[in-house]
Amino acid sequence: MPKLTHINRQGAASMVDVSTKPAVRREAVAEGRIVLQPATLSLIRKNQVKKGDVLSIARIAAIQAAKQTQHLIPLCHQIPLSKVQIEFELHAKAVHITATALTVAPTGVEMEALTAVSVAALTIYDMCKAADKKMRIEGVRLVSKTKG
Repeated sequence: MPKLTHINRQGAASMVDVSTKPAVRREAVAEGRIVLQPATLSLIRKNQVKKGDVLSIARIAAIQAAKQTQHLIPLCHQIPLSKVQIEFELHAKAVHITATALTVAPTGVEMEALTAVSVAALTIYDMCKAADKKMRIEGVRLVSKTKG
């Protein structure tokens, strides 16, 4: 059975000690999507959502969120982000979101990539909620992580 790394021998929550691990290049890719009505997607495509440019604002929100992950997830380490890249693909019924996070650090950037995708989707939701009451966020997951 796998060991939970954020639990100490006494069973209490504990931050992992990464002080002996070398700083190496690490990358994580996460994805998710927000399902919207076709009319809402049309408003996004035409940049006619009343609150503004949905995808530009969601991109900035996602990058900011990745940089704040340590403050949102209690046991995450503070790591220097080298890059956060957010991509959107508009489909017939959804916006697909991909986040790539890069660092050179002793621990990975999975949580930063997942946080970026989640906040991008939440931002799209917030900006479109007046126009679409049936939106749903789904499929947020880690696609890959690499180091070295």
